[in-house]
Amino acid sequence: MTPDTIQPWYTTQLGAGLGLVEETRLLLSLYNPEITTTQLYQEALNSGLFPMISARRLRNIIVECFSPRYLKPDVAIYLKPIAEVVSGQSLSQLLLIHTALANKVLLDFITSSYWEKYSSNYDTISTEDANDFVSQAVAEGKTQKPWSDSTIKRVASYLLGCCADYQLLSAGRVSKRTIQPVRIQSTTCLYLAYWLHFSGYGDNALINHDSWKLFGLDPFDVREELKTLAKKNWLIVQTAGEVTRISWHFQSMEEVINVIIES
Repeated sequence: MTPDTIQPWYTTQLGAGLGLVEETRLLLSLYNPEITTTQLYQEALNSGLFPMISARRLRNIIVECFSPRYLKPDVAIYLKPIAEVVSGQSLSQLLLIHTALANKVLLDFITSSYWEKYSSNYDTISTEDANDFVSQAVAEGKTQKPWSDSTIKRVASYLLGCCADYQLLSAGRVSKRTIQPVRIQSTTCLYLAYWLHFSGYGDNALINHDSWKLFGLDPFDVREELKTLAKKNWLIVQTAGEVTRISWHFQSMEEVINVIIES
């Protein structure tokens, strides 16, 4: 799965697991490029790394969360070495990208509702806000079939919980959560730019990709972030009006990952 083959429908898949940052780090430690989902489950089950998680729950995490986020788009191979050395916040930003791309309801909630609230000078997002977002989506036909009120309520709670796991919102079971806007890290920007590039995006399509909106960035902001990367000699950016041309210094994602690890 490449970034342009996002699941078109909103689903309830986040119910199988929200951010799962620490669980993902542990699963990446067990991952190897040849492993299947079934083999990863057996490795995880036998590892002793998940003593508080039932076998059934662990299987759901791997099949419903880890696989569609990191195995199907074939990015676990890049995230594994990163997860071994970077901070929790740095890893969290990368996991957010792939979780949102695998769950369009989360992608749209963050890129529209979340940042719209922030740009309108709101300090919090409420349970009602999330419910309204999901209800409107169902009314607009963004689910394969209409959701019940209870499903709408559950998915709204998943959205808020997932945002909290990725440090976009304060944690806790409260009716209002504090907005904690994240600043994209240079290594996140480097990873995302090159991943989109190697996924086949042209320079201008890359700059306009929805993934940047997860961090509140519009195309102008993206260009500025890329210019910051250029100062580190990681690429070269040339702009003329709305047209941008990028010269890419690295020839593979493996080279990019090495730079991130050493940064």
